[in-house]
Amino acid sequence: MHPSNVWQAMARPGFLLSWWPWRSVAYLVSGAVTGSVVLVLVVLLAVAGGALALVLVGLPLLVALALAGLPVARVERFRLRLVDPEPVPDPHREPVLPGLRPWLTVRLREGATWRELGYALLFAGLLWPVDALVVAVALFVPVATAATPLLMATVGDGQEVKVLKQWTVTDWPTAFGCSAGGLVLLALGAYALAVAAGARAGLTRLLISAPDVELGERVVELARSRVRLVDAFEAERRRIERDLHDGAQQRLVALSVTLGLARLDAPPGPLAEQLAKAQEQAGSALEELRELIHGIHPQVLADYGLQAAVADAADRTAVPVDVGLDVPGRLPRAVESAAYFVVCEALTNVDRHSGASRAEIGGGHRDGRLFVTVRDDGRGGADAGGGSGLTGLADRVSVLDGRLSLSSPPGGPTLLRVEIPCELSRSTDRAHRSA
Repeated sequence: MHPSNVWQAMARPGFLLSWWPWRSVAYLVSGAVTGSVVLVLVVLLAVAGGALALVLVGLPLLVALALAGLPVARVERFRLRLVDPEPVPDPHREPVLPGLRPWLTVRLREGATWRELGYALLFAGLLWPVDALVVAVALFVPVATAATPLLMATVGDGQEVKVLKQWTVTDWPTAFGCSAGGLVLLALGAYALAVAAGARAGLTRLLISAPDVELGERVVELARSRVRLVDAFEAERRRIERDLHDGAQQRLVALSVTLGLARLDAPPGPLAEQLAKAQEQAGSALEELRELIHGIHPQVLADYGLQAAVADAADRTAVPVDVGLDVPGRLPRAVESAAYFVVCEALTNVDRHSGASRAEIGGGHRDGRLFVTVRDDGRGGADAGGGSGLTGLADRVSVLDGRLSLSSPPGGPTLLRVEIPCELSRSTDRAHRSA
């Protein structure tokens, strides 16, 4: 129960007649009972595991003691529903592999497991006695005081009774006065119970929920998984390119050669014309396949790196392009691929939309980052999100923790800038320097 929920519930006129006091009592009483059980189990596991550890029989018991916080935290998440409508998410990760050993490995390496064990020990040693004390003071003392007339009529035979074994009441006016005071204390105790339950639930939520550090670790792991997906995607692109290059392309080349030989052997006439037409279509299909392979993953990029691939893309552009990119080595494949396709898309836009007479590609690698710029002297007014094809590439760059920015005021010039953190390949870099 968050403090705001406590104050909102207590501020309502019908708080004493609502379910909140009863739910607070149930939460604290169940905490006292659960904590006492946890204390017994922790003591038994610790004593038995420590005594039998020398003969290795106690090691499973010590492992069970280390994992004792898991069921305690699960019970606490369930108990929190009595006073806190907002669920507490389970901070534990699911093992990648099935089986007991991977599960134990993951659990024993998680910070959440040891934090929950610490909570279980705190629960068993301190928190549940506090729960029991709060219930005793805020509930049983007012109830016992309010029941003074009843106790005097039954236990005291109408003559005298001891209130809380401390004060002796010998007349009925005093007995009814104690009863009235007990009812007032009971009303005040309901508020005290709600405050105690709220504070107790807040402490429990704080101790067994995932802290910001673990959330940060999950964010880091998510970023790493995205990078792994990009690497897997690039590997699949290269496999498709290789299969097309070594398979379908070679067969089309062989088909074109075969048709050419058949055309030479065929006598002039309709058959020779059909063979010539078939050879021409095979050549067109081969050219389209080469363009497709180049669009999937150009061989020059795989063999010679980003600088050579960008120079090749510039040579194939209708607009004259000056290349000033200097990368003294190889970069991670995902980085090379992302930067190359951004440059290709930018050059395509220069060809089709800019009306530029000249373009320039610059950049390099420094301070652990790759910088690539594409500038043209066209009309400007380009929009990265306006169907230019750069939106998906910007997402691809962001997966690599990079940034893509576009400046294109009306009238030009247009400047596209890509910045990706990466390191040069050491082996390639050394080879480059030795050459």
